[in-house]
Amino acid sequence: MALDQSFAGRSYPPTPPYEVGREKIREFAEAIGDSHPAYTDPEAAKQLGHPDVIAPPTFVFSITYRAAHQVVRDPALGLDYTRVVHGDQKFAYSRPVRAGDRLTVTSTIESVRSMAGNEVIDVRGDVHDETGEHVVTAFTKLVSRKKEAS
Repeated sequence: MALDQSFAGRSYPPTPPYEVGREKIREFAEAIGDSHPAYTDPEAAKQLGHPDVIAPPTFVFSITYRAAHQVVRDPALGLDYTRVVHGDQKFAYSRPVRAGDRLTVTSTIESVRSMAGNEVIDVRGDVHDETGEHVVTAFTKLVSRKKEAS
């Protein structure tokens, strides 16, 4: 079933705030093998001009991925998530994610198109802190693979 291309431009409500914790940042940095001291040592982060530890650039994916579930679980869109592969991921930062941030994500479907029998959906996740300051925008490409003929 083809995705409803009229969904391009549709935005979903902001997520509840996600509070970024030092321990979550440390665990993430450890999991990806990045030992930069600004991810674990508040003093090292302060020497770089940050008020607290900062998160590795890909940390925000865990937050925006959860927010994108509003899109992929929207039954009216018609996405069969069992056929989805992650096609691409990009981030555009205004500032780093910091421990203590309370972040919300607003997901918007940027485009829906068919390509070689596959369905491609581009989702933008705009991340803001509790003051409304833009922190980062995540761009996610999802590809719903075509069903093979039986």
